[in-house]
Amino acid sequence: MSDAPVNVTKKRFIAGAVCPACSEPDKLMMWNEDEVPHRECVACGYSDTLNEQGLSVPKELGTRVNVSALKKAPDPKVQAVQFFPNPKLKKPQ
Repeated sequence: MSDAPVNVTKKRFIAGAVCPACSEPDKLMMWNEDEVPHRECVACGYSDTLNEQGLSVPKELGTRVNVSALKKAPDPKVQAVQFFPNPKLKKPQ
């Protein structure tokens, strides 16, 4: 790693911008690190890096393993269904 200082601009909110993950308006912050634009949502924590055309540069391909990080927390009102136990499957005690 180099010991060169990183040039970071001040973070600023983007008026009218909508988060691509949670669709909340006016929650995106944007800043530059060494002339590379970054953005982050203060509502859900989504963050990404932009290329020269202003398009999002994916950090890694989405899979069933890493996409779950963007899912919302489970609803506490939802309960699991419990069926009646089968007496033949009970273990002897």
